[in-house]
Amino acid sequence: MFLFFEKAIIGMAFLRIISGSIEILVALLILKYNDVEKALVINSSLALIGPIILILTTTIGLFGLADKISFTKMLWIFGGVACILYGVKGN
Repeated sequence: MFLFFEKAIIGMAFLRIISGSIEILVALLILKYNDVEKALVINSSLALIGPIILILTTTIGLFGLADKISFTKMLWIFGGVACILYGVKGN
């Protein structure tokens, strides 16, 4: 039996696989350099990756639901994501 996945599901899963792979790569780089200053710089670079993946996967998911959800609800979802990003943003 063959399983057929929606394009949105495949895209979202692929982005999460890429994100996890980047996390593992960063952990290996931290171990390789064995220096706290370099580790902090490398770890800080992940601060860009997380929100980008969150926004992209949410966008793909919403495009997958575009025919099932109203435009107003899409705006609420994007607003919620924006609030999450604002709330976790460091000062």
